[in-house]
Amino acid sequence: MNIGSLKINGFAALAPMAGVADRAMREICMAHGAAFCVGELTSSRGVTLGDKKSAALLSCNEKERPIGSQLFGCEPEIMAQAAVKALEFEPDFIDINMGCPAPKVAGNGGGSALMKDPLLAEKIVEAVVKAVNVPVTVKMRTGWDEESINAPELAVRCEAAGAAAVTIHGRTRKQMYAQGINYNVIAEVVKRLSIPVIANGDVRDGDSAQYMYSATGCSFVSVGRAAQGNPFVFEEINSFLSGKAYTPPTLEQKFRVLMEQVALMHEYKDPRNAILEARKHTAWYMQGLNGAAALRRLCGEINSLSDIENICAKALEQNR
Repeated sequence: MNIGSLKINGFAALAPMAGVADRAMREICMAHGAAFCVGELTSSRGVTLGDKKSAALLSCNEKERPIGSQLFGCEPEIMAQAAVKALEFEPDFIDINMGCPAPKVAGNGGGSALMKDPLLAEKIVEAVVKAVNVPVTVKMRTGWDEESINAPELAVRCEAAGAAAVTIHGRTRKQMYAQGINYNVIAEVVKRLSIPVIANGDVRDGDSAQYMYSATGCSFVSVGRAAQGNPFVFEEINSFLSGKAYTPPTLEQKFRVLMEQVALMHEYKDPRNAILEARKHTAWYMQGLNGAAALRRLCGEINSLSDIENICAKALEQNR
């Protein structure tokens, strides 16, 4: 697949997840087979105002490439200015968010709220495309709710405005992350566009990735929540779709990768914040284990690296 002039190899990308897919997680997922990744949701207005937190969200390194910087907002001029500023961090492409369901984003006219105003959405894409010299992509949902499924029409507008690829999350904004992916809408988007369509939603292993490809005809898939505590999902998908045998990591191997991820979090963030954020990541690595509920409770009390090591040791003892 090509995103504009950017060549993408592989089968699955890491989806952007605000407050989750930080630099450390992205780097780990890329090391385990993700084809590309997208940075955390970043406010266009915050970027133009020189906000330090926004700048931190845009930071990336060579180990994360290819990577896109994801921006949200509802003002074409501000979005264009933010995209230009984002280029200072040298992303491989700019991604415009039209899918975030969070009230603090959609409630202010950004994210999935743009699906209710296709003309404004088109103007934003056009403004960003004109402002930057890298490919511009768009992520959206199937629609605001079941009564306003308009991803196919909006995607056509985005392509006309110069978008190089479109990602469709197969749920409406109203669904949030509830069960049920609308494969038919994604397939309709694929039918109407000549640019790549990346499908997102409930891709969690090789089987589900293959089903998404076959059910929609998409050019690529992206993985979100299934990568939480499981960067190995990309190796599994790559093996499955290339017809190769896959050997899951041992628990010891999983926990070594967890500690690598936490070490990177320490490197890229304030150490105290890194430890607090490591609580949820460590809990995700405990999913599916014997005694997982009790282990996850311990994760909520993590205050040091040694706490994480002790939880891993306890998990290993309980799962021999």
